[in-house]
Amino acid sequence: MKKKYSPILITSLALLAQIGFAQDVKLSPEVKQAMDAVSADKIKADITYLADDKLKGRGPGTEGYQMAVDYVIDQLKAVNVKPAGEDGTWLQKVRLRKATPQDAQLAINNQPAAKGSFVFFPNPAAAQINLTAGLAFAGYGISEPGLGYDDYAGLDVKGKVVIVLRGAPEKFPSSVMAHVMSTDNILKVAANHGAAGVFIALPGANARVPDLSRGSYSVLGHNGEVVVSATYNKKISVLAAINAAVLTPLMQQAGKDIRQITDQLKAGTPGSFVIDSKVTLSYASTYQDILSYNVIGKIEGTDAKLKSEYVIHSAHLDHLGIGKPVEGDSIYNGAHDNASGTASVLGIAKIYSQIKAKPKRSILFVLMTGEEMGDLGSGYFAKHPTVPVKSLVADVNTDMPTIIAPLLSITALGAEHSSLANQVTQAAGYLGLEVQPDPEPKQVRFVRSDQYSFVLAGIPALHVKYGTKTADGKNNLNDFVATWRAKYYHKPQDDINGIFDFEAGKKYAQLNFLIGYLVAQDPVRPTWNKGDIFEVK
Repeated sequence: MKKKYSPILITSLALLAQIGFAQDVKLSPEVKQAMDAVSADKIKADITYLADDKLKGRGPGTEGYQMAVDYVIDQLKAVNVKPAGEDGTWLQKVRLRKATPQDAQLAINNQPAAKGSFVFFPNPAAAQINLTAGLAFAGYGISEPGLGYDDYAGLDVKGKVVIVLRGAPEKFPSSVMAHVMSTDNILKVAANHGAAGVFIALPGANARVPDLSRGSYSVLGHNGEVVVSATYNKKISVLAAINAAVLTPLMQQAGKDIRQITDQLKAGTPGSFVIDSKVTLSYASTYQDILSYNVIGKIEGTDAKLKSEYVIHSAHLDHLGIGKPVEGDSIYNGAHDNASGTASVLGIAKIYSQIKAKPKRSILFVLMTGEEMGDLGSGYFAKHPTVPVKSLVADVNTDMPTIIAPLLSITALGAEHSSLANQVTQAAGYLGLEVQPDPEPKQVRFVRSDQYSFVLAGIPALHVKYGTKTADGKNNLNDFVATWRAKYYHKPQDDINGIFDFEAGKKYAQLNFLIGYLVAQDPVRPTWNKGDIFEVK
């Protein structure tokens, strides 16, 4: 029987963890001195190299990505980190499959759907899909009885294609909202209820379906099976996106008003129903397989028992490679995203190299591929680590820390779900940083980076981002970031010539080091909060 949990419980536990159990951090002079060894100039140098045009955007499987791999290995070697990849190497092979949809056909009640009104996500395991099935509208596609919400309650979807809207009830906490509305979770829930397919509806009058002409990516296991994918579930034949041209007639036929339904769902009341229609579809998928790598190093702990457990410091090494030109530039350098995060992990490794008395637990440094393709390198490592999976106790991830202004406050995405909130509060307090709620919950950042792969694997994880505090007291850093993001994020303009505050980069590295170090020193293994959504899954 599932335990009951609520947004109030989750929030209360997070506050208790951050306030009630906070303790002063007492560090040895050696650790304090080591933390000061982080250099803003070195962080700048690492970002400068990794975001150089000669690396051509660090696309997985490219020469530029291999240059990045070689660079970080050299940097880790220089600070006495040992290899922890496959077969005594620094590397873990990640076999990526690029799948591209072809020859898509869709008809509702034998009436062909208009071109541009739908798109099929390619199937990485089946080259040809043909399906005829009934339809059902399943709200947001969420089934969380413990949160008092279930779109599938009383709805028979066995063998049907379910139509869902992207979103979640407004009463849900931001990280819970991000989790339940993720494509991976929507597919999992639909599969658990016996659905044959999922159509994600875009109801806006001007909404366009995504362009998948460049394909989508998955990870193949050693036997060629699909083991990681953000848009594939082996029990679901088809995932598609449809716009209003397909959705509206179906709603009208069922006598439903999509605006009323949307308001109802936002308010937390499901509104699911079977649609008296049939869908007929077919499409093909073509494949291109690519070999890429995660880079993994370790520092061995000192406690006789705890050294067999690992705290992970992670960041993704890849970016978007070469793409559509913007203002005459086609190299997507990824200086902030995520050369800065990689530089931060290298800075953390530097701190550990300066500490003679290593922590009780061992430390893993994992620089991952395929984050921009759907957290693929982290998804593979979390499921198939190069150390025993049960030995992984926590992940402290760094992805695009956005070092464009002084770091005065932080948001620790995911920490509210576990005892890691204790270490966050202690580390932030030591460095004089205020811990704040997520200032941009609609960005659903919790599920958009590699820490989410570890959470899904049952490993407490977090991702530290900026808060709102500013030096001038206006406390509107999120507004400044929004303006910055519009110009630089996922654009060729994200190079070393953009906006940077390398001292903020230094503080990020110190903070994430200290969070991980406190976990590594704590004799008690991190745990999920009692009754948390991730504990009961």
